[in-house]
Amino acid sequence: MNASNNFLGHPTGLFICFATEMWERFSYYGMRALLILYLTKHWEFSDATSYLIYGAYTSLVYIMPVFGGMLADQILGSKKAVTYGAILLVFGHLGMTVESSEQIFYLSLALIVSGVGFLKPNISTMVGVLYEKDDPRRDSGFTIFYMGINIGAFTATLLCGYLGEQVGWAYGFGAAGIGMLFGLIIFLWGQKYLEGLAEPPSKKYLEKVYGLSYENWAYISGIFMVLTTWFLVQNSQLVGQLLGGFGAVFIGAWLLYSLFRCAPEERDRLIVVGILILFSLIFWALFEQAGSSLNILTDRGVDRFIFGWEVPASMFQSLNAGFIFTIAPLFAILWIALAKRNMEPSTPIKFSIGIVFVGLGFLVLVYGMKSSEGLQTGILWIVLIYLLHTLGELCLSPVGLSSVTKLSPQRIVGFMMGMWFFASAAGNYVAGLIAKATASDFSGEQGDAFNLAQKQSFMEVYTDVGLIAIGLGIVLVIISPLLKRLMHGTN
Repeated sequence: MNASNNFLGHPTGLFICFATEMWERFSYYGMRALLILYLTKHWEFSDATSYLIYGAYTSLVYIMPVFGGMLADQILGSKKAVTYGAILLVFGHLGMTVESSEQIFYLSLALIVSGVGFLKPNISTMVGVLYEKDDPRRDSGFTIFYMGINIGAFTATLLCGYLGEQVGWAYGFGAAGIGMLFGLIIFLWGQKYLEGLAEPPSKKYLEKVYGLSYENWAYISGIFMVLTTWFLVQNSQLVGQLLGGFGAVFIGAWLLYSLFRCAPEERDRLIVVGILILFSLIFWALFEQAGSSLNILTDRGVDRFIFGWEVPASMFQSLNAGFIFTIAPLFAILWIALAKRNMEPSTPIKFSIGIVFVGLGFLVLVYGMKSSEGLQTGILWIVLIYLLHTLGELCLSPVGLSSVTKLSPQRIVGFMMGMWFFASAAGNYVAGLIAKATASDFSGEQGDAFNLAQKQSFMEVYTDVGLIAIGLGIVLVIISPLLKRLMHGTN
């Protein structure tokens, strides 16, 4: 790495990736904050239908990076893949401004999903290649990079949420699209700072098959991803079936490899990874209520007035990113301090704490709903559920990523990371099914009117999932000594 090409002690390319990812997350979370409200209010879909579309969409967002990452690894290289993904995202987000065509809406969702598939895994890869493996700045660089994610998420939910609900849907979605356009421009301008890194892995991309280069075939594959996603978001039940099929393949491969290709210690650690991944699926299924059922509840069943101004429901989703800003550094300090005293909890215990926090969040909200006079719940209870869920996320998400890399044999760590993100995809789909259980039987204007029956439905579902989460967290605590033994000294 050219030492002269540094900024604030890091490669200048880091800040190009930072800005690109920040604007991509700005566009994604800005649109996500509005999506469930747009489905129920503009298109007047029933709550149940809206939740299933939302669940299918968010689960596909986690599936497509597998294919985008493969195309980058084999043919395009990270730089070309990120550029292609950003272009798809710009068209997708700007397509969301067209409010008159349902098919254009579905196509826009498909473009966004496919764009994320190409950009998301490869921008992180680019950050990695900016540093040598033993570079002491590496962890700090990734920390800076991930701050961009939260800055984008925080500002987008405030700005896009406000514009979409207060001015017009097209303005909120348009702001998200303009944000992604900024990201694309910055990335194209800053490629000189990548110093020739993240290029195609070989000259294979120039070779021709049936008259077209491999590079062109990769782009055509991207179009196929768009068309496939376009079909799937309109047939959400097929997404569930695909997830079931992929899940069976993943579990089968995991079991066969563990039983026949691993030494005893490797097999034990892989068993632990598999159990942790299963619990992560449960966590995400509950955590991801934020953009769906919790967003609807906030819109219809919460007194959102602050100093005489009714805060748009979508803006409350900024709380998660805001809490991460303030709390994440404290968690980093806490784990280090506990480690120095040989008191740091094991990975399974951290997972259990995370799952208990997400369960407590739902139970606290239910308590607030029961104690509130009338149909409307006080705003404090929504703030508290986001706080508790963020605490749970900080206990589980970064720890989970780290544990997969530490516990998996190096030769299959990529496959196990695929299982981890697949669990996130499955969790998002299950989240849609859970949200559906809270759904109103009405759509359109009738569905917007919050009533006692709907409030009761939310309380019953949230009580059930809260108690189940706490119960599963306790189960994980009970089996944690066994899991710790199977980890063979890896914390």
